[in-house]
Amino acid sequence: MQFREIIGHDDTKQALLRAVQTNHVAHAQLFDGPPGSANLALALAFATYLNCEDRQETDSCGRCASCVKMNKLAHPDLTIVFPVAGSKMTSEHFMPAWRRFVLDHPYRTLDDWLAEAALKQGNIPVEEARELLGRLSLKAYEGEYKLVLIWCVENLHTATANALLKVLEEPPARTLFLLVTNRSEKLLITILSRTQRVAVRAFTDEEVQMHLRQHLNLDEKRARQVAYLADGNLSEAIRIAGEEPDGDFNRHAWFADWMRLCYKQDLIALVRQADQFDTLGKEKQRVLLDYSLSFCRDLFLYKHGVDELLRLPSEERTFVENFGKVLEPAHLESMVGELNEASFHIERNARAKMVMMDLSLTFSRLIRNGK
Repeated sequence: MQFREIIGHDDTKQALLRAVQTNHVAHAQLFDGPPGSANLALALAFATYLNCEDRQETDSCGRCASCVKMNKLAHPDLTIVFPVAGSKMTSEHFMPAWRRFVLDHPYRTLDDWLAEAALKQGNIPVEEARELLGRLSLKAYEGEYKLVLIWCVENLHTATANALLKVLEEPPARTLFLLVTNRSEKLLITILSRTQRVAVRAFTDEEVQMHLRQHLNLDEKRARQVAYLADGNLSEAIRIAGEEPDGDFNRHAWFADWMRLCYKQDLIALVRQADQFDTLGKEKQRVLLDYSLSFCRDLFLYKHGVDELLRLPSEERTFVENFGKVLEPAHLESMVGELNEASFHIERNARAKMVMMDLSLTFSRLIRNGK
């Protein structure tokens, strides 16, 4: 992975480059970003740059033996640790699968990994710490640094975290720890205090659109729609982009029609819409509920007077301005709660028609009666 492959984040890239060039590299760094952000990609690009044999001013060379091995995630001085299952299994057992998983694209989430590896849950067991401490007792094979990359470090078992505390505070010479997290609030304070935080923001809609156009050849309209739904999560954007196109099915038209029917309390039409929702595949049902959640968020922003934060095209913005007149912020909070609960039930195979009809009746009451 090289810095040039990551869209945006120029300030973070410059800070990482400057740390190496001025020889001020912290021995333990925490790449802290939301799911689907560039935190893992930046950590990998930084690791590649650290051991590059011909560093350039703005990036690794991409051609030397070290860069070639790093691009395959197979450098002998790079140890990678990530969540696995059980107390006896370690990352090494899953390394070929994890390499394929990340090389596909490095913006993926823990849920993606658990699904890919057919794991019900993942943690980093204490056995991992024992193996790691053994490896760190050896000198670097060929690179300037020995590098330890721990992905989803928030999933460290408590015993594992405690076992790593001393080596994080006083690592062996020329050894660097690159920790990657989506949930830094779950980390032990003792881990946080031993690391230098690298804050990684979510991708902007424009950056997501650019990635989708450049790497997946999406047209501008489709890329814009996907970016809106993904809300800065590039992993989610790539997943949505891989779905079958909706053709003539328009998410906004569906949502706007649903809200109009709820406002009119047209029960016959709402029953027909619930029947239609029931015939859709589970994935499309989830997408429609996700879109509804995103739209409610924009309605909430509009009601609080922060129009500049709206991310909508003109047609949808007009609907927000009109529909927002009949809603109060408290209504929207209730709607978001109901939509989240509906998504929960859909994921657990509740009858979609019943879920949709319950939502419609609840929204009708909220919109017309305010309670």
